[in-house]
Parts: sequence; structure tokens; C-alpha cells
Amino acid sequence: MPAKRSAEKKSSSPSDEPASYEAAQAELQALAQAMESGQLPLSEMLDGYRRASVLLRYCHAQLDAVEQQILQLDGGDLKPWAAE
Repeated sequence: MPAKRSAEKKSSSPSDEPASYEAAQAELQALAQAMESGQLPLSEMLDGYRRASVLLRYCHAQLDAVEQQILQLDGGDLKPWAAE
């Protein structure tokens, strides 16, 4: 089944928006692994880089949106996060 998923990813346009933040992270990880391992031919490396750029912008936008929601919920003051 992983081969089918990679074939689906290759058919998507580099500018297609991911389904979710988690899907974007998973695709970024797969792209990074493929690029680092040399699995992509040179002709696909640029498309991979473009896709990674789109995914990174999407993830940053999602994180910024969540941060803004937290700021609104906390009355404009971002509280320091402490692991419990």
C-alpha cells in the first residue's frame, strides 16, 4: 500500500493544498526522506523542493492561526507553556 500512496503524491500538483496539518507534516517527512536518500531523480528534485515549500508555508499558516486563537482565548497574553 505505501507504493500506492507515493504514486498518488507524485500525481498531485506541487501547489495543491494538503488535507490537514498532520497530512502536510507526513508528506514533508516523506519528501525529506526521499530527497536525502537519493530516491528522486534530478528531474523530480525541483518539484519536491517546490512541494516542500508549499507544505512549509501551509504548516506555518496553520500554526500562526492556532497561536492567534490562543491569544484571543487568553485575552491577548500568550502564556508560557510548561510541560506537566
